[in-house]
Amino acid sequence: MLLRAAHLASVLLLVTLAGAGLASLLPGSPGEEILGPAATPEAVATLNARYGFDQPLPVQYLRWLGNALTGNLGVSIQTDQPVTEILAQRLPVTFELTVLALALSLLVAVPLAVAAAAREHSAFDRVASGLASGLMSVPVFVLGVVLVYVLAVLTGWFPVAGWAPLSQGLSANLYYVAMPVLALSLGEFPAFYRLLRSDVIATLREDFVQTATVRGLPRRYVLLRHVLRPSLFSLVTVAAVAFGRLLAGSVVVESLFALPGIGNLMLQSIPAKDLPVIQGVVVLVAATYVLINALVDAGYGLIDPRVRAG
Repeated sequence: MLLRAAHLASVLLLVTLAGAGLASLLPGSPGEEILGPAATPEAVATLNARYGFDQPLPVQYLRWLGNALTGNLGVSIQTDQPVTEILAQRLPVTFELTVLALALSLLVAVPLAVAAAAREHSAFDRVASGLASGLMSVPVFVLGVVLVYVLAVLTGWFPVAGWAPLSQGLSANLYYVAMPVLALSLGEFPAFYRLLRSDVIATLREDFVQTATVRGLPRRYVLLRHVLRPSLFSLVTVAAVAFGRLLAGSVVVESLFALPGIGNLMLQSIPAKDLPVIQGVVVLVAATYVLINALVDAGYGLIDPRVRAG
C-alpha cells in the first residue's frame, strides 16, 4: 500500500513538474511570446517578473509547488482572476457531463453485454455487437452534429447549444445537458460493451460457473452472482481511465454545445498562452488520474474479496 502511494505521488510530482516547465518550452522569453512582438521590453520584463518566468526552472517549480500546496495556482494572464476560482467555476460543468455520460454508457453497456454474452452467436448478440462496432467507428464530434441536427434542428426537442446550471433548476439543467451527455455516452458505450461481453463469455467457460449451472441454479442468478462480478475488473479499470479522459478531453463536445467547462477553458487558454490556467488544468487532471487509480485499487477488493485477502 505504501509502495503504491509512493508511486502515485511520484507520478503526480513528475506531471506537475512538466506542467510548471511549460514556460521553458516557449521559444525565447515567455513574456515576448505571450504579449507579442509589439510589446515593449519593460512590459515583457514586468510580466516575466510577475509570473516568475525570469527564474530558473527549479526555482519556478519550487515556488509554484509551494503555492499550489496552499491552494494558490496563480493568476490568469487573460482575466487577472485566480486560477483556482476559474477552475471552481468550470469544473462542475465538466464533472457533471463526465459523470452522467459514464453512468449512462455503463447502464446501457452492462446489461446488454451480459445478455449478449449469455446468448452468444444469437440474433440479439449479432445486432448488439454490430451496433457497438458501428458506433465505435463514428467520431464523437460526428455523433454530436447528428444529434444536434435530429434532436434540435429537426424536432426542436432540445436546444442547439447553451448551458443552465443546477441553480436554475434540475429540469432546465437536464434540458441543456441531455445532448452532450448522449453524444459522449454513445462514444464510450462500444468499448465498455465489447470489453465486458468478451470477459463474460470467458467467465461463462470457467469450471465454477459450469458447476453452478449443473447444480440447477437459475440462469439469472448464475449470471449476476457468479459471472458478472469477476468479469468487472477490466471494465472498472477502463471506466476509470475514461473518467479521467473525459474530464480532460471533452473539448470537442464542450465547444460544439458551447458548454463553459474545463475543455472549453483549455481551448481558450492555449491560443492565448495563458500558462497559469494551462498549468492549473494539467495539475487538476493529473490529480484526478492519481485519485481515480487509488479508488480503482480499493474497488477491486470490493468487487471480489479474494483480491483484498490476497
